[in-house]
Amino acid sequence: MLSAFGRAFRTPDLRNKLLFTLLIVAVFRLGSHVPVPGVKYAAVQACINNAGTNTGFLGLVNLFSGGALLQLSIFALGIMPYITASIIIQLLTVVIPRFEQLKKEGQAGQTKMTQYTRYLTIGLAILQSSTLVTFAQNPQNLFGGTCTNILVDHSMVTILLMVLTMTAGTGMIMWLGELITDRGIGNGMSLLIFTSIVARFPQQLWSIQQQDGRWDKFLFVLLIGFLVIAAVVFVEQSQRRIPVQYAKRMIGRQMYGGTSTYIPLKVNMAGVIPVIFASSLLAMPTMVSQFARKPNNVGNPAWVNWVDTYLVRGDHPLYMLFYTLLILFFTFFYVSITFNPTEVADDMKRYGGFIPGIRAGRPTASYLSYVLNRITVPGAIYLALVSLIPLVAIRLIGATQNFPFGGTSILIMVGVGLDTVKQIESQLQQRHYEGFLR
Repeated sequence: MLSAFGRAFRTPDLRNKLLFTLLIVAVFRLGSHVPVPGVKYAAVQACINNAGTNTGFLGLVNLFSGGALLQLSIFALGIMPYITASIIIQLLTVVIPRFEQLKKEGQAGQTKMTQYTRYLTIGLAILQSSTLVTFAQNPQNLFGGTCTNILVDHSMVTILLMVLTMTAGTGMIMWLGELITDRGIGNGMSLLIFTSIVARFPQQLWSIQQQDGRWDKFLFVLLIGFLVIAAVVFVEQSQRRIPVQYAKRMIGRQMYGGTSTYIPLKVNMAGVIPVIFASSLLAMPTMVSQFARKPNNVGNPAWVNWVDTYLVRGDHPLYMLFYTLLILFFTFFYVSITFNPTEVADDMKRYGGFIPGIRAGRPTASYLSYVLNRITVPGAIYLALVSLIPLVAIRLIGATQNFPFGGTSILIMVGVGLDTVKQIESQLQQRHYEGFLR
C-alpha cells in the first residue's frame, strides 16, 4: 500500500488529485472545531472533560462527526444526515415506482435521485440540528452529570442562528464530498466518514493505557486489534464468483459474445448499513426517554427506568441480544432489497448469458437466491461478531465506550481504506502499464 502511494505521488495528475483530497479533508477537520454562534466554547470544553466517555444515545452521530457533535461546531451533524437520506432514498426505490424507474434510466435517472437525496439531506439536517439545539438548552441531556449552561442565551434568534449554521454546515459537507468524488481520489462521502473516525482513533487508543496505566493490557488490546483488522480485511475481500458464459451472436456481419465472466457475490454484501440501522433503532428508546425524565431522575416512569437498566449500557446481555438480532435481520433485509436475483437473471437472459449447468430464466434466479442466502448467513454472523467486540471489551476488561477496535468504526476504516487503495492501484495501472512493452 505504501509503495502504491509512493508511485501515485510521482505521477503528476494523481499527485494533484491526492493533494486536492488532503486539502478538502483539512478544511473538513478545521470546520469540526469551529463552534457555532451562540455557544460558550469554554463551557462546552468543560462539559466534555467532565462527561468523559458518556456520550449517551448520540454516540453514533458523534462517531461519524469525528467528535464535532459534542463540540457543537458548524459541522456538528457531520455526514449523518446524508447517510440517512441515502438509505431512505435507496429503500424507497423498492416502494415507489417512480424511483425504481429513475434507477433504470442510467445517468440521467441517477442525477435526479442524487438531487432528491440532497433535498432530503437538508430537511433531515434542519430536523437534527433543531433536536441538537433543544438538547443543548439542557446540557445534561448531551453530556450527562452536572453541566452548566453552554449557550449565550436562549432567545429565538440565537436558536435559529444555530440551526441555520449547522444546516449550512451539512450542505457544505455534501459539497466537499462531491468535490472529492469529482476531482479527487475515492468516494468523497466515504472518505469524510473515514477521516472523522480516524481523527479520534489515536485518542481512543491512548485512553486504554491512560485508564489504569497498564502497558500489558494496552499491548494485549493492540494485538487483538491487529487480529481483528486482519480478519475484517479477509472477510471484506472474500467473495463467491458465479461463472457466467455468454453465447456467440451474429449481428450483421459481426460476431459478438462468446466470452466468460463471473458475478462476484461478496460475503458481506450489506457493508456497514445493518450496524447503523441496529444502532439507530436501539438508540430510539433512549432518545424518547429523555423527554419523559423528571428533574434529577426522581420519580421517573417505570418504562424509563427499564430503558436505563437494559438499553443504555451497551454491556448488558439483553442489549447485546437485541443488537445481534437486529443486525442479523437488517443484513438479510438490506441484501434482499439491493440484490434482486430475478432482475439479474432477466438481464443475463436478455444478453444471451447463462450459468453453466443452470437453465436461463427462473432456474437461474432460484440458483442465485440459494447462493445468496447461503453467503449472507456467515456475512450476518460476521457483522454481529465484529459489532459486539466493543461491548464485550467493556464487560470483560473494563474498556470505555470509545473502544477503537470493532464495531462500526473498524468496518468503515477497513472498507474505505481498501476501496481507496484499489482505486489508486487501478489508476496507476492505467498510467504505468507493464506487460510485453516493458
